[in-house]
Amino acid sequence: MRSNAWYVVLVISLAVQASSPPLLERRYKEGEKLTYRMQGLNGDWKYEIQANGLISKDSKGAFVEEYGWTGMTGVDLNPASLAFRQRLSLNPDFTLTVPDLSKVQPQMIGPITDLLTFYADMQVAKRAALTHSGEHSYFKHGTPNSWADGTYYVLGQDSIDFDVTLTKLDRDKNTEDLLVKHVPPEKPQVSLSAEWMRKPVSDTPNNWVEVAHQNGKYIAEVGKETFDDKIVVDLTDGKILTAELQNPVEFVKRECTDAELANCAEPSPGKTFRRVGIELVK
Repeated sequence: MRSNAWYVVLVISLAVQASSPPLLERRYKEGEKLTYRMQGLNGDWKYEIQANGLISKDSKGAFVEEYGWTGMTGVDLNPASLAFRQRLSLNPDFTLTVPDLSKVQPQMIGPITDLLTFYADMQVAKRAALTHSGEHSYFKHGTPNSWADGTYYVLGQDSIDFDVTLTKLDRDKNTEDLLVKHVPPEKPQVSLSAEWMRKPVSDTPNNWVEVAHQNGKYIAEVGKETFDDKIVVDLTDGKILTAELQNPVEFVKRECTDAELANCAEPSPGKTFRRVGIELVK
């Protein structure tokens, strides 16, 4: 069973040129604390974990949210994982990046990168500047996003475009519901080093690839990945109230003896499904 489907991350390179549209403007208060409870389902594995954040200003005077992680069900977090801090922001001028994942436990990488995905999708939604229920925008992106850690995962990439919809604007509750879909581009840009990886696994060109180095062998998987990311935003101050992503992957898997992935066993098909959600603890 493919056990690491949650190693998915999106880091956008779309530049937000204009200031945030009024509907999604984030109004920070220095010293404010935010706590998100995350629940994840990956195949048969369920987990919960908590992200504890504090809003402060960086050296340039920009607001940032700094999160530490605690209380992962079934996992004793080691000192390095407990000491890890993740810096995020809904400020459109803030550049979201993949943090150094080499020192945290493998079980932590999913929650860290999924929280990053929610914030990255908010950056996309800000750029869309949608103002009415049902309004829709599409962004071509394609540039590969990586979650390789350089140790266990020697390659991990997906290539996606963005399909953004303002699904509901609730003036009574002062909330906005967004749907940000990650869809395969017409020409994905993932690194496919072996010819066998280029054959489409599903109904689109392959836009997802992952290669793990394990016990002297290379476990290579390639296929189609999509995301549906639903986000509810508090329009009072622009913070995320809830978010949920659904992430199916359809792939073929081969065990190879060489880094070039040329000498491999016969392929075996597979499917995985992840659901990850966060809720602001009030």
